Amino acid sequence: MAREAGEAGQERGEHQDSKKPFTNGKPGDDNDSGDHDGSEEEEEEEEEPRLKYEPLTKHLKPVYRNGDATSAFLVAGDKMIIGTHNGNIHVLSVPSLKSIRVYHAHSASISALSISPYPPPLAPTKSDFQNKSAKNRFRSPSPSNLTSRKGSPTTKSPKPNPVPLTPSNAIHIGSSSIDGNVCIQSLTDSRDVLLRNFGRPVQGIALSPHYKSDRSYLSGGLAGSLVLTIGGQAGVRSTASTIGAAASASGWLGSIGLGSNTGKDQVLHYGEGAISTIKWSLSGKYVVWVNEQGIKIMRSNLHLEAAESDFAWERISHTDHPNRPGWDEMAGIWKAHVEWIDESGLEFDDQYPLNETAEIAQEPPDTERLKAIKQSRRVEKLVVGWSGTAWIINVHPGRTGAGKEAGERKMGRAEVVTILRIDCIISGIALYTPNLLLVLAYIIPEENLSSTQISTKRGVSRRRNALQPEMKIVDITTKEEVSVPDTLNMSRYESLSATDYHLGVLPAIRISKRTLTQRGALEAIGGGIEAIGGGIWDATMYPARLFSSNASVQSESSPGSSKVPSDANIATSPKAAHINDTGPPSILHHGMKIFIQSPYDCVVATKPTLSDHFTWLVDHSMFEEAWNLLDRKPEVVNSQSDVAADSPSSTPNKGSLVDFFADDSSLTAFSKGNNSQAEKEKRRIGQRWLQQLISNEDWSKAGKVAGRVLGTSSDWEHWVWVFAQANKYDEITSFIPTNQVHPPLPSVVYELLLGHYVSKDRPRFQELLERWSSDLFDAQTIIEAVESKFRSGEVNESTIENDEVGRDWRILTKSLAQLYLAVGRPRNALSCYIRLQDADAAMALIADAHLVDAVADEIPGFILLRVSREQQRSAPLSELATLTLEPIQLLVSEAHHGIVLPETVVDQLQSRYGTPNPYLFFYFRALWNGDTAPSDKKASRRANPAEERLSALEGKTLVSDYADTAVTLFAEYDRALLMTFLKSSQSYTLEFASRTCEQRTYIPELVYLLSKEGRTAQALRLIIDSLSDVSQAIAFAREQNDASLWDDLLDYSMNKPTFIRGLLEEVGTSLDPLKLVKRIPTGLEIEGLREGLSRMLKEYEVQESISKGVARVLRGEVNGAMLERGRGMRKGIRFEIGKAKSQHREKKPSHSQVQMKDIKAGHCASCGDAINHQGFSDHASLPKCKQLTYRIEHPPQYLLAFPCTHSFHLSCLLSHALPPDTDPPPMLAQFTDPSPDDPEDLAVMRLDKSIAPKVDRARLLRTVLGDGCPLEERERGGDG
Repeated sequence: MAREAGEAGQERGEHQDSKKPFTNGKPGDDNDSGDHDGSEEEEEEEEEPRLKYEPLTKHLKPVYRNGDATSAFLVAGDKMIIGTHNGNIHVLSVPSLKSIRVYHAHSASISALSISPYPPPLAPTKSDFQNKSAKNRFRSPSPSNLTSRKGSPTTKSPKPNPVPLTPSNAIHIGSSSIDGNVCIQSLTDSRDVLLRNFGRPVQGIALSPHYKSDRSYLSGGLAGSLVLTIGGQAGVRSTASTIGAAASASGWLGSIGLGSNTGKDQVLHYGEGAISTIKWSLSGKYVVWVNEQGIKIMRSNLHLEAAESDFAWERISHTDHPNRPGWDEMAGIWKAHVEWIDESGLEFDDQYPLNETAEIAQEPPDTERLKAIKQSRRVEKLVVGWSGTAWIINVHPGRTGAGKEAGERKMGRAEVVTILRIDCIISGIALYTPNLLLVLAYIIPEENLSSTQISTKRGVSRRRNALQPEMKIVDITTKEEVSVPDTLNMSRYESLSATDYHLGVLPAIRISKRTLTQRGALEAIGGGIEAIGGGIWDATMYPARLFSSNASVQSESSPGSSKVPSDANIATSPKAAHINDTGPPSILHHGMKIFIQSPYDCVVATKPTLSDHFTWLVDHSMFEEAWNLLDRKPEVVNSQSDVAADSPSSTPNKGSLVDFFADDSSLTAFSKGNNSQAEKEKRRIGQRWLQQLISNEDWSKAGKVAGRVLGTSSDWEHWVWVFAQANKYDEITSFIPTNQVHPPLPSVVYELLLGHYVSKDRPRFQELLERWSSDLFDAQTIIEAVESKFRSGEVNESTIENDEVGRDWRILTKSLAQLYLAVGRPRNALSCYIRLQDADAAMALIADAHLVDAVADEIPGFILLRVSREQQRSAPLSELATLTLEPIQLLVSEAHHGIVLPETVVDQLQSRYGTPNPYLFFYFRALWNGDTAPSDKKASRRANPAEERLSALEGKTLVSDYADTAVTLFAEYDRALLMTFLKSSQSYTLEFASRTCEQRTYIPELVYLLSKEGRTAQALRLIIDSLSDVSQAIAFAREQNDASLWDDLLDYSMNKPTFIRGLLEEVGTSLDPLKLVKRIPTGLEIEGLREGLSRMLKEYEVQESISKGVARVLRGEVNGAMLERGRGMRKGIRFEIGKAKSQHREKKPSHSQVQMKDIKAGHCASCGDAINHQGFSDHASLPKCKQLTYRIEHPPQYLLAFPCTHSFHLSCLLSHALPPDTDPPPMLAQFTDPSPDDPEDLAVMRLDKSIAPKVDRARLLRTVLGDGCPLEERERGGDG
């Protein structure tokens, strides 16, 4: 075995700790290394490993002390238990890997280990158990102080430190050895130890999950018997009752009462060869064991209902051993490996978890997780690896029968789900994810597939050289390996066999974030078998805080403490709680931890995190993938910094672990420093990526990458110079940042690139100018560079580039115009655009900068900016109008602004092209129509209508100053506009316009002008003679409304039958039909005379009917008004007339001072005076000779009463109707100021009761006063 490899070679393997723990892929042959530089293997790209490995050997130096080597291995919860070939058992804490206890249990190699309960309890929720009584209660004696019937031990070991009694330490450790003994030891109480001899090498042991209470365990070995042992006296060596003499003695001594409690042994199965493995299921309901014939599963005696008591220790399944060549010879050597699977502790199928915090946060709450675990454990899963075959077996629980078997209980069944054939010897097996299987493979050399041993003269079997073990990951569904196996670099692997390797697994931790924040740290992670190892793992994520908190487990050191410290002693002082004592970082991982143990090495494997993936990419110079990953997930750098935060240089935080976990932000938030660190790392990786591409001469991709990874001005400046020195301008130019970076990129960088393209690639130079802002570079520097090309003659209008004349000249001229605009020289830019005949740019610049005055001396050239010479000669008027539209509109706009006056435009165009010319016509037409530049149109939309009308009138006024010229132009180019102009304008000369129209025979226009001059007869004659249009003649006569013109029309028409018929049909009522009919010459034949007369008569009938209807309506309205008037006249109006109190009237208030609410009955509604009978009845009592004199001296005033009951003096009423200080009209003078000398006035003033004077007075007053009471009108006006 491994012990035979020679202890003398241990020094040779001391250096192995510094080696890389694995190699991705199969190892090469040592003899021909370096001879295959061009081989295909080296050209293959290395595949990224699925697991991350870290050696633990340097942390386990006490285990290998004195040349010892490991032979058995077990890891569970927070404990690692190692058995050695010297019979020693080492109990270490996880993750610190510090020794808790070491004791010597056997005299030979330990073959198997087991603990109870399994999985072990978790960390306690409180530390109140740390009192002196508890500490003094357990004084651990030496593990060798076991007494026997034959005598006392021959050696004594130093008294070890006591192990504190905590739930996680309250376990029993069982071990079996080839010395035939089984040793069961309590971790906390050294007196609780049992040593039992079975007489033959024992290969397997499995403690009952309830060993503390039932003191039972299973064992088996080369004897081939599966033995159930119950009971036994602690601290006493005993011999199994299955050994012949011991069994007999136990039987008869017990029968007479002289026996002792040495335990009871029961053989459950035997006769099928050596037993290699025994393991209790996680629920304790089932037991699996493996012998040379196959895999056996039986029902245990735990968790049985009353009706199932007969099922105890009944076998429910058997699976045959692997059938492969050489099985008969190797059946006793190839050991089976079995694992009951905790499916809640499997890894996820995603390849890379981000970090521990994210993994915790994504988990469901504890309650939901426990439900899922409970559901899954109804069916227990078992993985078995034996030789080159792997089985996945589901063990279904018992159930109640159905049908004929109703009421009967079924014991349960085992179902083989999958069988996998693997080309290796399986040294360890575990389920990694629900779909992936981990296999620790022992590789047999191809030349030794049939036999692995040879015999020597002395009869000792010497093993040939073996290969390095491999870690394989197999897909259960496809039964294929998902990646290249990882070769493990183990010490002295050449001399090791398949049974020398061990695989142990700690499940992944599943703790919800909510639990961590709502409960205390140890309380949250300390309850339940389902959260295997959860508490201690989560606590060790931040060990500095754990060991410095009040919740740390502390114990006093005993006076005779050993040099090997325990975890309890480590946690006693702050110095001992240094972060460096927490073990390797990989063990702090929350995911599944896979331990690979050989006699001389120990390696832990974990699932790589995203940070590990990032590190692997960087280490393998895969900078592109690394940068993209960091860009998407900057947390990968933060997760690395989390590990660094617990480095030895960090200061442990104060406060309890509960306080720490109560802070949500401590798990989820990233500090600004971390984000800054991620950005720095991105820049660093980006720089290396760029350097890699440039080294590979991939400049094109390097330029693209630079645009992504460079973020500072200093980086850009450096790499631009690198590209420039290699003359790779095109590769970097497109990716230069066009937005200002902070600090800004030096302008010399942009000037360098522009200067290059000015000389080498002018189209590219133009493209960059259009894309880059002028703020990025010094435009004056580039102007000088461009102008130097013109001055040197290198570029001119006749140079040819790519078979195109003047291409570069046009490009540089246009670019120069843009640069001029950038430095605020628009006139220079306009000059460039004019040289280029770039009308669009020139017009836009002129409109925006109002530079029309810059071209005021060359108006014709400005208008013809878009018109070529060929177009001037042959283009139609519509095309010329389109081409000159924009400059014409601009000139019109500037005319409105007073910048370029119309006289300037008219003078230059007339001097250049004479009159008429189309360009002057375009200008006048635009002025007349108010057709300005588009920018002015937009402004006009925002202006109010009054401003728009004013602008339109201003344009017409400007044209009217050149009315005769406009008549000539409109008559030449737009006759419809001519008629509009003639009707709208009054500025043109009638004689000139008539002569112009007469020259061009424009009859309608001439008719209009003749009628405007008063020569209507001549105009009518022109219509009749020239146009022969009777309808127009009738319309003209009707429009003029001149009887003599109708006579002229009749005279001119009498010798024209068609005109006579037209008159009969269309004259209607405008002319007396008798007059027309009488004027028709006798004997004149008129076609359609009957129809014409009928139509005329019908029109008159219609007219007569309409007139009668109107008369009837009018009479009805008059009658109604008369009736209303009669009713009003008959209606009485009440006047309250009082006597005047004084001959001197008080001052009358103004009518504006009298309000409607102040008006009293019998008083004037305006002045407020009482209406008295002074003027009417006082004189009746006087003699008749004095009555006339009285009336002259006291003239009466007219009173007016309205239906609203308001009464007024006539003078007061007039004051309402007339403006202030205005005399009444003369027609009312006789009412307001009658003359006493005029008898007619006196007669008018008499109380004449006849109707006629009243009607006259009412009509006159209504003419001046209106329709109703002025107070009521004013009140209605106020309400409205």
